[in-house]
Amino acid sequence: MAITEDLDVFMADFGVSCTAGATTAKGILDMPGEVVAGGMVLSTDYSLTTRFSNFGTLISGDSITVDGTAYTVRENRPIGDGKFVEISLQKT
Repeated sequence: MAITEDLDVFMADFGVSCTAGATTAKGILDMPGEVVAGGMVLSTDYSLTTRFSNFGTLISGDSITVDGTAYTVRENRPIGDGKFVEISLQKT
């Protein structure tokens, strides 16, 4: 017997609105900071986790708006079984 799952449940609590082209859906934005250059520079690496069916076809250079802020896609990688993707972003 196949197990059916509601993937939208994963975005319900922490997801924010994301729009690329005509598609609007939820995703979880991470903004981990990192200190580099011997403690002289603080860098932020933006990452969006979302459903493949919504944004899995985005490629490097594509535009996406996340929670009202414009970003450019750097890289799009599938996670696990491919139902979700992690998209590396750069603030535009």
